[in-house]
Amino acid sequence: MKTNPGSIKKLFLQRQVDLSDVVREAKNAELRFESLDKNEFKKLCGDVHSQGVFAEVEEFGYMPYEKIVKLCLSGKTIPVFLDGITDPQNLGSIIRTLACLGGFSLVLPEHGSADVTETVLRVANGGENYIGISKVTNIATTIKSLRKKGVCIVGALVSGKKLELLENDKNAPIALVVGSEGKGIRPGVSLLLDEKIMLPMEGAELSYNAAVAAAIFCHEIRKKR
Repeated sequence: MKTNPGSIKKLFLQRQVDLSDVVREAKNAELRFESLDKNEFKKLCGDVHSQGVFAEVEEFGYMPYEKIVKLCLSGKTIPVFLDGITDPQNLGSIIRTLACLGGFSLVLPEHGSADVTETVLRVANGGENYIGISKVTNIATTIKSLRKKGVCIVGALVSGKKLELLENDKNAPIALVVGSEGKGIRPGVSLLLDEKIMLPMEGAELSYNAAVAAAIFCHEIRKKR
């Protein structure tokens, strides 16, 4: 309602639930809403934990990748390429984190990746309204093209010896690649990396959750850029 009210087709609110803040925002956005009693509302949303609010919305719209490239070259965004993130919970969490940090965008491959679904959006908690999210046919080909434009491609590795982050020219545009928990960044993509950064593993010899690793890497990058 605050960032993209035009995407909401209709809003349903449950009666006898304190939704005064939601009603105020809906009126400010000039959105139509309908109040339903508890039974009617339950039939509408089923087992979804709605907290008394349910909306019919437009299908999620991906941002054209070319726009993300322009923003990257002008220093307004750092694209984060996800290589093999298939868990919708992880994808939703990454979207939420990048939205909170600011200055990032997200690039997903058309195949071998989770899509932005209802489950992802629920976990993202509105974060999709604050970052650009694009889909590309082939991650490796896309990264190779971006590299030719002078963008430094940084790969996030989740184990190994800790390295100094971002040794490249701080004025140069960068893009980050994050791989899956099990396989990491694929070999073909790894060959395209200009710089590899790793997280310390001084505790148990396990692995960081993909969303947690992405959050730590991106937080470190924000501190240095």
